[in-house]
Amino acid sequence: MTETLKGGAAMVAACTLWGLSSIYLDLLSHLPPLQVLAHRSLWSLPFFLGFLAVQGRIRDVRAIRSLGPNAGLIVLAALMITANWFMFILSIQIGHATEASLGYYIYPLIAVLIGRFAFGEKLDGLQMLAVILAVSAVLTLAVGLGAMPWVAVVIAGTFALYGVIKKNLPLGPVVSVTAEMLVFLPIALAILMLVDAPVWGTSTIDVLLLIGSGPFTALPLVLFSYAARRIAMSTTGVLFYINPTLQFLAAMVVLGEPFKLVHAIAFPLIWLAVALYSTAAVQRERGARNAARVAPLP
Repeated sequence: MTETLKGGAAMVAACTLWGLSSIYLDLLSHLPPLQVLAHRSLWSLPFFLGFLAVQGRIRDVRAIRSLGPNAGLIVLAALMITANWFMFILSIQIGHATEASLGYYIYPLIAVLIGRFAFGEKLDGLQMLAVILAVSAVLTLAVGLGAMPWVAVVIAGTFALYGVIKKNLPLGPVVSVTAEMLVFLPIALAILMLVDAPVWGTSTIDVLLLIGSGPFTALPLVLFSYAARRIAMSTTGVLFYINPTLQFLAAMVVLGEPFKLVHAIAFPLIWLAVALYSTAAVQRERGARNAARVAPLP
């Protein structure tokens, strides 16, 4: 198997695990969401540290000391990813898994808007149309449901901001997320001490699921890191949509959430926006490769 195929397989596996995570978290929906978040963060840390130890890179975590003033970015990244995880956990518990899947559909489009207004990146015609369709879908849900779909907006916004912060960190993805979990560790321990519920749930199954939530969280991130180094960015972007698609199907089929008329209007708009965005990404990367081939030698 070529490195590209290995990367593609790793990306599919990562997105499949992410897409099925709502089913896993639903098994813990009788526990407070902050408690689940704390365990998820706490038990992912040994997995990350073990992964770095196997690679002989455990000392790389110390690199955060050399970041100087930029060390604050680690704290911001930790806040964004834990806020994202909390909102996703909460969405499962309050019956908004469908809305959570919408958030991961529109996240790349929010990232495009951040790139445009924060970094002055230009949008081509397809990207602009994709953003307009995504905004139309969110407004359709807001009008049809009588409220802004805050779950989707917060999930997409925190994940997009997390990506922006990570873009400016001179650390590898696994090293940086390990550092983020170390930052959140005291908060996770405080939550477990203060939460008004049994720390380990109410059964042996709860204990196993809470501990297992760590590897279930960490493994897709490791797979994603492996894939990102082996496949084109456009391929990564397209395959990412396996995640919200499985989340959407799980919400409908497994979790039994209602699919209303407003969803039947909004989601096709999102799917069309995703198709346009993916097309633009593929065209942009293909153009960059062609330009590299014809570039004159220095």
